[in-house]
Amino acid sequence: MDTDVVSGGRAAERTRATSPRQAFDLLCGKVFIHFRRRRMRRFFELFRPSSAIRLIDIGGTAQTWHTESAEHEPFRVVLLNHLRYDDVVGDRFQAVVGDATRLPFPDHAFDIAFSNSVIEHMETWERQQAFAREARRVAKKLWIQTPAKSFPLECHLLAPWIQYLPKKIQHRIVWLTPRRWLTPDAVHPIVDEVRLLTFREFAALFPDCQILRERVCGITKSYIAVRI
Repeated sequence: MDTDVVSGGRAAERTRATSPRQAFDLLCGKVFIHFRRRRMRRFFELFRPSSAIRLIDIGGTAQTWHTESAEHEPFRVVLLNHLRYDDVVGDRFQAVVGDATRLPFPDHAFDIAFSNSVIEHMETWERQQAFAREARRVAKKLWIQTPAKSFPLECHLLAPWIQYLPKKIQHRIVWLTPRRWLTPDAVHPIVDEVRLLTFREFAALFPDCQILRERVCGITKSYIAVRI
C-alpha cells in the first residue's frame, strides 16, 4: 500500500474536519446541545412524567425524546408540525401535520403541552397569541420555551442585536451574519418568520404560568412558561 497516499488522505481528512465552517458548525452544535440537555433535565425534574401521561410536542421532533429521556420511563408523544417528516419510528410517537395556531384536538386532550423554540417563528403577534391560546387549551400542564429578545446574540442568525433592527434592514445586512455563511438559503426566511418576544409579551401570552429564566453569565437567554 502506498503510504504517501494514505498519509495524504488522512491529511486531507484532517483538513476537512477542521475547516472554519465545520469547526464553527461543530461549536454551535455543542453549545446548543449543552443548553438543550440542561433544559430537558429541568423539565424532567419539574414534571416527573410517568408512562401514563400523554404529551404533545408542538413543532418538535422525535429526536428530542430519543436522546434526552433515555434515563426516564417512556411516555406517549404526539409530534405536531406543519410539515411531514420521516423520523418517527415505533408506537411511542404519533406524527400529526397541522397548524400550531389551530390545533386539531379537543380541550385538555393532553397532560402536557411542550414546545421548544417554536412560538417565535409564528411571524406576528396575533399568531403568537393564537399559539399560546391553543397550547393552554389542549393541555393541563405547560412547558413552552422561547429565546429572549433581550439576549445580545440573536440565536437564529447568530448576530448581535440584529433583532432590534427593522426587517428591511435585516434583509440588507443578513449576508454578513454567520448563519448566512452556514446556510445561505435559510437566512431571509428566518428574518421574515422570526419575531422574538420580550418578557412582558411572553408573560402576557401565558398569564396563568410561572415564567422561568434561562441565563448565561447572568444574562437571560430564554424564557420558559411553566404550568404544573
